[in-house]
Amino acid sequence: MARPRTPKPPVHLRSARMLDVVAGEIVTPGELLVEDGLITAVGPATVPDGAIQIDLGDLTLLPGLMDMEVNLLMGGPDHGLLAALQDDPAVKTLRAVTNARRTLRAGFTTVRNLGLFIQTGGILLDVALRKAVDLGWIPGPRIVPAGHAISPTGGHLDPTMFQNLAPHVLPVTLEEGIADGVDEVRKAVRYQIKHGAQVIKMVGSGGVMSHTGPAGAQQYSTEEMAAIADEAHRAGLKVATHAHGDAAIRSAIEVGIDCIEHGSLMSDDTLDLMVERGTFLVPTTYLADGMDTSHAAPELQAKAAEVFPRAKATISRAIERGARIATGSDAPAIPHGRNAKELIALVERGMTPLQAIRAATVVGAELIDAEDRGRLEPGLLADVIAVQGDPTVDITATERVAFVMKGGDVFRHDAAGITGR
Repeated sequence: MARPRTPKPPVHLRSARMLDVVAGEIVTPGELLVEDGLITAVGPATVPDGAIQIDLGDLTLLPGLMDMEVNLLMGGPDHGLLAALQDDPAVKTLRAVTNARRTLRAGFTTVRNLGLFIQTGGILLDVALRKAVDLGWIPGPRIVPAGHAISPTGGHLDPTMFQNLAPHVLPVTLEEGIADGVDEVRKAVRYQIKHGAQVIKMVGSGGVMSHTGPAGAQQYSTEEMAAIADEAHRAGLKVATHAHGDAAIRSAIEVGIDCIEHGSLMSDDTLDLMVERGTFLVPTTYLADGMDTSHAAPELQAKAAEVFPRAKATISRAIERGARIATGSDAPAIPHGRNAKELIALVERGMTPLQAIRAATVVGAELIDAEDRGRLEPGLLADVIAVQGDPTVDITATERVAFVMKGGDVFRHDAAGITGR
């Protein structure tokens, strides 16, 4: 029998300033009252007796940031090139605990974990990680898990192709996300949902860092994409697709896929269709600046050299057209904990700092249908961070996180100033 939960005292947060992301205004001073994990007042007129006082001094309060594409079970400490194949589920999970903590301390209180490409024995480890975080066993962001990415045989996230393995070295099954044809992709979606996936990730086109041919080549047929979308949508889940190429992106938009990951090689006509349909774009655009490809095979380095410059130009055009862009870092393609680099890259591609912050707050919340976060307003979750400086003037302030609260619990408080992660 569960023990009764002891009520926590209210918390009164004070800071020099606070960002109203909806109005786009800096409010001075910044004051929030937090009770039972929720924001109950902004600029409270009165504070209950016994409230905990947290004075953050010359910092700016922001809503907790959101990263719509991470892979917490990959990357991190001592992660070698073959770790996905060599490490057992326990090692992968323990490494993910470290990655989750780093992500939270970087100010990202919500993430989508989009599809590890292989998990031993078909175990949906990201679902288990979400449960552990939600139960308070480990510190980490709120996780929207995808389970396995769904990929065709020989597709971008088929692990035997990703690692360029010989035939029969690593048999993989539908439970690991490898599915071909309309019937199999429907079953693959149902399997992910059965075991706790809250979003479906699929592979629409080739990739840059895999041995699957051109990055832009469409991999799933339009009929298979439509079946995946239909199966997920009937269960109330959204679908995100990895897609670089124009044909794959256009097909995905036309069949109702909800979100395009990367979108590197989109034409103007497809961009216009994306804007018209309201399809989300998670561009992961910092990869073009910060991904270390020096250890990759020469043919993969050549693909990156071709695709990345074009991707940067595409995202600038998407920003100009007003596409519905949400922030996603694709960590560990960049290290976990450096997720804010994506906001800086979005500003470099043409967003204002406020637009980049909205991409990491209100737009991210829209993408995951979460009306309870992304803003500092009464009744919403007390997911609050504080940064040094004014991020509406200098977006790099989002890298200088000194305070992190999630659900009213404090996970970072650098009382002596800004310290490293």
